[in-house]
Amino acid sequence: MLKLGVIGMSEGNGHPYSWSAIVNGKYNETEMANCGYAGIPVYLNANKDTLGIEHAKVTCVWAQDKKISEHIAKACLIDRVVDNLEDMIGKVDAVMLTRDDPENHVAMAKPFLDANIPLFIDKPLAITIKDLEYFKQEAAKDKLIMSCSSMRYATESQTIKTDFASLGKIELATAVGKKDWPKYGVHMLEGLFALLEDPKAVSVKHISSTHKDIVYIGFENGLLATVHLFYDITPTFQISIFGQTGWRLIEYKNWYAMFRNNIIEFVRSVQQGKSRLEFSKTENIIRTLIAGKESLEQGGKTILLR
Repeated sequence: MLKLGVIGMSEGNGHPYSWSAIVNGKYNETEMANCGYAGIPVYLNANKDTLGIEHAKVTCVWAQDKKISEHIAKACLIDRVVDNLEDMIGKVDAVMLTRDDPENHVAMAKPFLDANIPLFIDKPLAITIKDLEYFKQEAAKDKLIMSCSSMRYATESQTIKTDFASLGKIELATAVGKKDWPKYGVHMLEGLFALLEDPKAVSVKHISSTHKDIVYIGFENGLLATVHLFYDITPTFQISIFGQTGWRLIEYKNWYAMFRNNIIEFVRSVQQGKSRLEFSKTENIIRTLIAGKESLEQGGKTILLR
């Protein structure tokens, strides 16, 4: 049995609850109803038949507030709460860092990477080149680091891929989502890049007004894409693909399936001793994300990626 540790929480991110319950297969319905995220108990209840990841169990949890740690443990039936995140070392086989505040990822990940403990890090992995380079160097040392948005494993994308041949050469892709570029841009980039077989991004231009992000991306293969993230639109995540002989619109709704597929891929990676997601793919996405931020800060200047 693979023993997993979970690290949480960051504001607006309920993954410590949902991911732990998905792995463990059981949860306390009363406590989960008070997790602060109304959608989590709904989709957990709707998918009770597929809860549980074979040969894995979340056995240890830490959050910045012990009361939060204890509530996650009660809701997700986790055996152990630790006082310090480093206390997990020696008690778990792998760790899921389920916080989406990238400015804290290096400090929280370092004790586990130094101890050679496999690590999944929630999106976005980093928001500065310095932090990205740290993770790149650790990955080059054969440390098991996996990081992505679960949109990489969306069933909606997998379905459309079977129909790609009918679209002809892909010329344009557009992605539309809610919220902001720093935290939610990575969702759209992950979904878009994975759908298109991870083409190399070569240029990024971000034009925006407050809470209205529009980003142009040029790829090495000549493909062009735009990403739109607006705070004041109805919640949506969708990608449109336009080819020379056809087009498709994909709307992403099944978050439970994405999360479960993502966790399964991490568990398989730990079992195989190597991340099944190449770090170069994550690097391509995070460099694009950072370039979008830099472009906006420089008044919409086109940033060229090397």
